[in-house]
Amino acid sequence: MKFSENWLREWVNPSVDSATLADQLTFLGLEVDEVLPAHPGFSNVVVARIDKIRPHPDAKKLRICEVDCGMSDLVQVVCGAPNARLGLITALAQVGGVLPNGMKIKAAKLRGEDSSGMLCSAAELGLSESNDGIMELPDNAPIGEPLSGFLELNDNVIDIELTPDRGDCLSIRGIARDVCAKNDVSMLLHEITNVPSQHEQLWPVRVEPSSSCVRYCGRVVQNVDVSQASPVWMTERLRRAGVRSINPAVDVTNYVMLELGQPMHAFDLDKLQGPIQVRLAGEGESLELLDGRTVKLSGDTTVIADDSGAIGIAGIMGGNSTAVDENTTNILFEAALFLPEKTIGKPRQYGCHTESSHRFERGVDPKLQKEAMEYATGLLMNIAGGEPGPVSDWQDSTNLPLGESVRLRRSRLKRIIGVEPDAKNVEQILKRLGIGIERHGDDWQVKPPSYRYDLRIEEDFIEEVARVNGFDALPRTSPVHRPVFQDVKETFVPPLAIKQQLQHRGYQEVVTYSFVDADQQNTLRPDLAALPLANPISNDLAVMRTTLLGGLLDTQRRNQSRQVTSLRIFEMGLRFLQASDSVTDTIMDADFHDDLQIGHGLIQQSMLAGLAVGQDKPEGWSAKTREVDFFDMKADLVALLSHASGSNISFGASALDTLHPGQRASVLANGKPVGYIGRLNPGLLKAVDLNEAPIVFEIALKALQAAKLPAASELSKFPQVRRDLALQVDSQIAWADIAACIHDVAGPMVQSVTPFDVYAGDKVADGKKSVAISLILQDFSRTLEDQEVEAEVARVLEALTTSLGAELRA
Repeated sequence: MKFSENWLREWVNPSVDSATLADQLTFLGLEVDEVLPAHPGFSNVVVARIDKIRPHPDAKKLRICEVDCGMSDLVQVVCGAPNARLGLITALAQVGGVLPNGMKIKAAKLRGEDSSGMLCSAAELGLSESNDGIMELPDNAPIGEPLSGFLELNDNVIDIELTPDRGDCLSIRGIARDVCAKNDVSMLLHEITNVPSQHEQLWPVRVEPSSSCVRYCGRVVQNVDVSQASPVWMTERLRRAGVRSINPAVDVTNYVMLELGQPMHAFDLDKLQGPIQVRLAGEGESLELLDGRTVKLSGDTTVIADDSGAIGIAGIMGGNSTAVDENTTNILFEAALFLPEKTIGKPRQYGCHTESSHRFERGVDPKLQKEAMEYATGLLMNIAGGEPGPVSDWQDSTNLPLGESVRLRRSRLKRIIGVEPDAKNVEQILKRLGIGIERHGDDWQVKPPSYRYDLRIEEDFIEEVARVNGFDALPRTSPVHRPVFQDVKETFVPPLAIKQQLQHRGYQEVVTYSFVDADQQNTLRPDLAALPLANPISNDLAVMRTTLLGGLLDTQRRNQSRQVTSLRIFEMGLRFLQASDSVTDTIMDADFHDDLQIGHGLIQQSMLAGLAVGQDKPEGWSAKTREVDFFDMKADLVALLSHASGSNISFGASALDTLHPGQRASVLANGKPVGYIGRLNPGLLKAVDLNEAPIVFEIALKALQAAKLPAASELSKFPQVRRDLALQVDSQIAWADIAACIHDVAGPMVQSVTPFDVYAGDKVADGKKSVAISLILQDFSRTLEDQEVEAEVARVLEALTTSLGAELRA
């Protein structure tokens, strides 16, 4: 909001300079964006009158003007402005003067005629953007007076940025209240007197309860002469606020809005057809606005209408059909209150953000309408005459937005601000701001004024005390830090360490949205119901993810479209499961989730997911590349799991349909599922728009974060003994079963069991496979005898035969 500093100082004039005033406004929360001089920077420009005028003998568009500028002789100036005429009072830039653009005025000859100066337009003087002729000044402008003095340009234009909650400061009076409180001065008297009625005409008004209107004041003013020019002091204040002067009726409504904060509208009374109707628009109803655009109105929009239809959008913009023009003689003034909650969004909907809508969206004082009507009537009569009628005042008192009183506790005030409040200072500040206050012991009962929509709870009033006192005035105290040393669990593997391990193995971290596409989510995990968002950012981010795979697959797709076919990526983040799904989900064990209920029956779980596709290593001359496979990623996952030795990690069969039936496995911790690994099911490639099925894994993060304390172990001085066994077992028996059977019966001398060959085919029975294993045996106190080794191997063979039906191959 822009405004004249001199205008503000007519309401409150503290003994501070312009820079200090700007700083005060900023610290009050009314952030000053810039302070610019109202004087555009011209010099030697005076008020002058054209006393003689004749055509230029050698140029049809030029005329020779003899101008009275307060000197003894008339000054001859050649001018080409179409509005130059005898008796016109305008602005003359004298010889030696300088215009805002740096142009210096010199005596010259134009087509053979002397020209000693320049008759200037407002645009040339930097006072307007429009350039429709030389400047026209009122008849009472003193000839020869410097133009800057006549226009009172010794002023500053202050531009402030307001937060949406401070709609009360969208006026000179609202800003003045804060300045009064800051400087502890009284507001200068601005008495608004009631204008007596001169006739009894009341224009009927009907307000529908479903509309956004809760108060509507109207007044008929007859026999107005809108051909009169608005006074310079008014047009200059409007100009410095960024508002263009149009005619007295419109200028008065804009002036009252800027000074008091009440948007108003003026109808041409003779163009109205029937009573004013404040109602909701009919479906398909249209309206031609003042800016010339025709808009279609929606059924939830409040309009001002007459018997002919809509004539304005309530609180936003009037219609062209009832606009005041040069032929207007009778006016109907409107000053209304439209509720913010029913106005918000409508200016954007119709593409017409106006000064009025800006105020109604933030809230207008419900007690201001009649006062503004009286003020506007008096201003209009002083400029354009007229005969006012009585004021009609309709209001829905039950729905007027008036704040409730609140208990303001001294103890709470101290706790929030951090200093002991001075009771007298608190009361003085709140009273200056117009807040009602009653003392109750150490506390106060406070009630917000009608113009403050932002004061609703105790903390709002505490903020008022703090900002007026000045946040910079609060004492600076250094916090006392008493460090407490806590135990660091050496068995905990931090997330950063896990990320670094993956990075060392060639993976790159990605971060994707927790909001995902509902169709993709249903494709990947149809067994898990995703929670839909109430207000999604877009249709493809409509649900909360139940798996991290979706983001990884999206990343692969984007890289694929850019010809990047080899990729190793991972993501660490949360997935969100409904409580009912946590029972059935294969990787939602109670020991490995965060167990944090976050509402809507939802549980969040920290997960780690990875994806690999393409070549196993970068292409080069020294080694051949191949396609990355299941065992490459399993090796990466085993490397991660090796650090999580706090749990007994193993792999088992998986039935997850997201993965390839022949290349998938479940990750188990202490026999409980905590994750899965495998190739993406080829049947899903089309649904996720991929050319190649990647290898993926997803595991509960907590399964990777439990480690054993490192401990030294003795090295044996005695030699190892190796025995190789070739076993024939059923093809369905997993290596994990074989290893478990051996570890169950093996004595302490068996140091390791390793498979080194698996074969099925010729010389192996159908439904069978050959598994070759090596046993490493060693003792810490002596060299093993052959008979001891053979006895241990025989015991292992017997257990494998009994438990798994294994046969020793020749």
